[in-house]
Amino acid sequence: MLVVTFICVLLMILYGALIVYYTWAWKKLPDWSPVTGTPHPQTRITVLVPARNEEKNILSCLGSLSRQSYPKELYEVIVIDDHSTDNTAALVKEMAATSPLQLACIQLSAAAQEAPVVRAHKKFAIETGIKAARGALIVTSDADCLFEPDWLSTIAGFYESTGAKFIAAPVRINGASSHQHTLLFLLQTLDFITLQGITGASVSRRSHSMCNGANLAYEKKTFEEVEGFRGIDKIPSGDDMLLMHKIYKKYPDKVFYLKSRPAIVSTHAEHTWQKFVNQRIRWASKASTYDDRRIFWVLLLVYMINLLFPVLLVASCWNRWYLLIALILGIAKTSVEYPFVRMVAGFFGQQRLMVYFPCLQPFHIAYTVIVGWLGQFGSYKWKDRKVNK
Repeated sequence: MLVVTFICVLLMILYGALIVYYTWAWKKLPDWSPVTGTPHPQTRITVLVPARNEEKNILSCLGSLSRQSYPKELYEVIVIDDHSTDNTAALVKEMAATSPLQLACIQLSAAAQEAPVVRAHKKFAIETGIKAARGALIVTSDADCLFEPDWLSTIAGFYESTGAKFIAAPVRINGASSHQHTLLFLLQTLDFITLQGITGASVSRRSHSMCNGANLAYEKKTFEEVEGFRGIDKIPSGDDMLLMHKIYKKYPDKVFYLKSRPAIVSTHAEHTWQKFVNQRIRWASKASTYDDRRIFWVLLLVYMINLLFPVLLVASCWNRWYLLIALILGIAKTSVEYPFVRMVAGFFGQQRLMVYFPCLQPFHIAYTVIVGWLGQFGSYKWKDRKVNK
């Protein structure tokens, strides 16, 4: 019993120190804005939008891109249609014919003839788009995303002022008003806020690589220098973090997190538990492939601290002491996480959701344990494709 108690206390101390470190790092990371008098950015940008069966979202996404404050002559948008079975490609082509936006649609049904065996579909889509890109700076997002009017201007200004080779930028989950108080929306939104805070904190201090593919920017020439996705092209996911680490290894001082509200990209919440779980399994599935061993130890610690709770609850069937330990650990975990998540939620304008944070702890613990396990040993379905580990 004493040994188990000691292990629990030790893991909680390590976890608490980690969260305190992230809190300090996020607080130290300044909100970026252009210096007064800074020349207008001149970087040529290509925005890549991989899309599969996104007819419900693609026009809103492209409309948001067409309203950017960045000069129209300095950016283009390439939609890479990944074998859609709906009207995604037709809608993009129709808009390209009438919109002042420099817009093109590449259909992978033709491009795939050169690469008949494709396991990492999104990576292949991005590579195909980069080959056609005329921009020096590649910016990637998703077809269900919406953008602030100064999104590209902010990214370009930050790129020119820092000389960045890779930029991770903020992403926020939005949902319809009818879904904003459901358990599913609250759980995934607060979880996403936490992940974004860890991303900003870890990237800014260069403690480990982390990002989200819905809002990334990197130089085309740098992508080519590290040979793109070569070496990671058999891994179904990882078009974001695995690429980020490849670039980090070559340019460790040129990888940044852009903490700026105009740079926030908004994405939809998943509306069903099945889609949410599949999304998170997909994210977790690449954990064992990380070349960055620093994040492996972080993920292991996070998983172990969450795994303690079901283990202690089972053990309490024989000894009530373990139930008390689980309760104390739960209070400690919530207390150390709350200030960090609240601070990050404030940046994203979602601080009002923090009232639900303590109540969601049991659900978050259960989800972390289950999804973490399935991500390593299970399969998942994404974009109507079944992916096996």
